[in-house]
Amino acid sequence: MSLPPLPALRVFEAAARHLNFTLAASELGITQAAVSYQMRVLEERLGAPLFLRRPKGLALTALGQRLSLPTREAFDLLRAAFAEDDAATLTISAYSSVGANWLAQRIGLFQLQQPGLAVRLETSDALTDFAREEVDVAIRHGRGDWPGTVAVRLFNMEYSPMLSPERAAEWGPLERAEQLVPLPWLDNTDPVWWVWLNAAGVAGPDHACPPRPALGSQVHEARAAMAGAGVAMLTPRFFRFELATGALVQPFPMVASTGAACWMVYPESRRNRPAIRRLRQFLLAEAEADA
Repeated sequence: MSLPPLPALRVFEAAARHLNFTLAASELGITQAAVSYQMRVLEERLGAPLFLRRPKGLALTALGQRLSLPTREAFDLLRAAFAEDDAATLTISAYSSVGANWLAQRIGLFQLQQPGLAVRLETSDALTDFAREEVDVAIRHGRGDWPGTVAVRLFNMEYSPMLSPERAAEWGPLERAEQLVPLPWLDNTDPVWWVWLNAAGVAGPDHACPPRPALGSQVHEARAAMAGAGVAMLTPRFFRFELATGALVQPFPMVASTGAACWMVYPESRRNRPAIRRLRQFLLAEAEADA
């Protein structure tokens, strides 16, 4: 028998890996209807079903199980073969806080270690759409639950209040967490404020306060705090230089977490690309050293 159509095999490989047509469609950048159509083409070609449609989801038939592993291995070999001669550019999209205050300080070293690879860093707080954007890797903030992707935890996100030394002297000495409550918070709609205060033993929220500007990222909030505009809830890992030089003051050593983390994220279809594997190894080592 001659080989079935390559598009149908490509869809089967993704669908068998996910056991979910919706996730396969998302990974491949096509519709769920297109996935269903390609599976019908392949099953008609083989003369037997590949999937069992069950109430709780899909399962592979005996034929599907027999074909899924060699099909995946064949596509892995193709991906690896093309990856060895892949584009000379690796584009990384990072949300602005980690891009400006953590990744930018390290990506130059990675570039020196990879002289044949042009590394391009973009900062954006929008969620990367790998199917529509020319982005190879994203650095995201969240819980790692993005369908169709490999999500590698780099470090947990932790927060603590910070302000300028001038404001700390004016409003201080700040020795108890409840002293922060009447102070102007930068972005006082951020729920992380009450996560931190509750962890410090301050009940709430039970007070009304005038709205403060929502500046959109820790980078902008830190700049506003250094300018004396108020107290910002920031990640100490991102502002070690400002803390070391006295541009910012962290009055309490306690940090709190919402359970979110910083992740390196890339499509499952790119998991064998050598440049991505090297970046993953590099960032994991940097995150561990930075702990």
